[in-house]
Amino acid sequence: MKTWILAAISLLASSAEAIIIRHDVNDAQYQAALSDFPSLATFYVDGAHGSLIAPQWILTAAHATFCITPGATIKVNRHHAEVKQKWIHPDYSPGKNHDIALVQLTSPVAGIPVAALYEGKEEQGMRLWFIGAGGTGNGKTGQIVDNFENNGVLRKAQNQVSEVTERLLYFLFDEGKNALPLEGVSGGGDSGGPAYFTEDNRPVLVGISSRFQGEAIGLYGIREVYTRVSAHIEWINNVIGATEADRPDFAKTRLHTLPAGLTRDTLGNVCKQIALPKASEDQP
Repeated sequence: MKTWILAAISLLASSAEAIIIRHDVNDAQYQAALSDFPSLATFYVDGAHGSLIAPQWILTAAHATFCITPGATIKVNRHHAEVKQKWIHPDYSPGKNHDIALVQLTSPVAGIPVAALYEGKEEQGMRLWFIGAGGTGNGKTGQIVDNFENNGVLRKAQNQVSEVTERLLYFLFDEGKNALPLEGVSGGGDSGGPAYFTEDNRPVLVGISSRFQGEAIGLYGIREVYTRVSAHIEWINNVIGATEADRPDFAKTRLHTLPAGLTRDTLGNVCKQIALPKASEDQP
């Protein structure tokens, strides 16, 4: 069993994301609670996240949905939810653009506030928060605790948008005087997690964790790459607003390119081992 979990960890880590912190700030200052981003969804026992943006819809990264199938169980905040279908951007190109997907739930999630979507064009220079429960470490060491070993500890960190392109947002992991007080980046295991700010006590989703560029996960100087939410508002609205019959005109239900290291032959075993238990299976 551990072999398959470790395989899944490597798959999630090769793309993105959890929270790597400054080497000169105590880890306790980064530790977070679900109340910091109550819309947070978690897909697997070792990570991968999304954001509840409507009572029956979660926004995430396309590559993070490799084990999301109809009937699968995920968590939204602390609530179990069942997947009805996943909807992947038709132009998703791994390592390039449109790393975005919607997960449709079988029924609305009650009592959880939904995240708003940022629709403006002023992301450059924004100071945003990342949050996740994956691997950790610091900018000097890089990731030294993987997402399985982290055992669900939630952290959040700040970073500033350093570059904006048509469909992507970039963040640098700065050190020293250029770093924010709680500067950080993603590590392995929280692909699909949010870059957000809070306005009027409501989280506003600006980016979706996609991947990193650099020598190794979590070292100072790497660049985080996030899918730009504002560039995909029309697609999101089209998918959510479509009838069941018309929704396939806007999105695909199958991830045609699996994350590196995963094959169709191994997919079933990996997914079985990292799946969250059904609500009835983990009650005391």
